[in-house]
Amino acid sequence: MKIAFIGLGRMGWHMAAHLQRAGHTLSVYDTSPTLPADWAKAFGGHAAASIAEAVIRAELVMTSLPADAALSAVWELAQPTLAPGAIWVDHSTTSAEIARRLAKIAAAEGRHFIDAPVSGGTVGAEKGTLAIMAGADPVAWKVVEPVMAAYAQRCSLIGEPGAGQLTKMSNQICVAGIGQALAEGLAFAEHNGLDPRKVLDVMLKGSSTSWMMENRAETMIEGKFDFGFSTTLMRKDLGLVMDEARRADVSLPVTGLVAQLLSDVSAMGLENADWCSLMQRQRRVQSGK
Repeated sequence: MKIAFIGLGRMGWHMAAHLQRAGHTLSVYDTSPTLPADWAKAFGGHAAASIAEAVIRAELVMTSLPADAALSAVWELAQPTLAPGAIWVDHSTTSAEIARRLAKIAAAEGRHFIDAPVSGGTVGAEKGTLAIMAGADPVAWKVVEPVMAAYAQRCSLIGEPGAGQLTKMSNQICVAGIGQALAEGLAFAEHNGLDPRKVLDVMLKGSSTSWMMENRAETMIEGKFDFGFSTTLMRKDLGLVMDEARRADVSLPVTGLVAQLLSDVSAMGLENADWCSLMQRQRRVQSGK
């Protein structure tokens, strides 16, 4: 399948690589002047000089972008050369509103837009074990689901356009609360003179275990956060969640609190560190410094 992949960040780089290895024909683009050529050198495919060039004759367009504004800009730049009948799969985490709007525009033009945010982080992208949650027309979904299997362990059609983004928001609500709880629990153990690794070993075999505990607790104890999903991006995601909650008149007290705590983490100079650096904030608070 001829695919245009736009956005070669921490996630997109690996996802595009899996598609190339699966035998698809890729044309890639990124706002970085060097990433497309670096990617093509590593994996093959075509490094496009522009978005318009990337999407020419592409049956499938895939995007992995930071926010609504970037998606909107890429969408506009792609329109002049976007192929009739093309399917657009957006793996960005955006508002449900823009997903619904672009799906409506695409449908009126005889195309398809699918909101398909992912979970699993950079490790999942690299290993090809992501979980995808999507809002899509069932006909288009049948076309893209086997393609996404190149980098996803689970692909789930949740409902109509926008449903994928709402599902990702639900995911982030749960993850954010667990992340802060983990920071509090581990820092509490440290503060009281316990060996946090021994405490962790017990918890991993008890009722408090989770993906977050299994995959992030050790690095939180070590104070290593030079990887993964940045504080800035998690703040953006929780901002989307809180905006949607206000529109729906839903109370999210824990999520709102974690969003505030992440602003403290950012003020500590950890805006580009993995968002689980909430642990460093908790340590600072408990030390009284």
